[in-house]
Amino acid sequence: MERFDTRVDAYISTFPPAVQLLLLQLRAIIHEEAPDVVETISWGMPTFKYKGTLVFFAGFKKHIGFYPLPSGIEAFAHELAGYHTSKGTIQFPLGAKLPEDLIRKLLRYRIAENEEKAKESRH
Repeated sequence: MERFDTRVDAYISTFPPAVQLLLLQLRAIIHEEAPDVVETISWGMPTFKYKGTLVFFAGFKKHIGFYPLPSGIEAFAHELAGYHTSKGTIQFPLGAKLPEDLIRKLLRYRIAENEEKAKESRH
């Protein structure tokens, strides 16, 4: 399976240039933190898989939705206090810089979580 999916490129291209830049930045961060991640489209959104679903993202009119699954939201609830969140979603407002350090922490957490689940399923 290819690591980069042309459907993700097509998805990103549907947004205005400023939003495309944020989505491309988020995609690059994901690939830096999870070099073995594989992209796909699920539920109409770019989806990143590493030993299972890792994260999703989506562009919206006023924000970027980042989906580190409920476990990621719970684990970093104190650091996410300044963002609108729901059970499995964080909204990063357009016009603001992406919180790269926080995104990297969330990704590392989700990577470790998926690796642990993969280990457990082998036993």
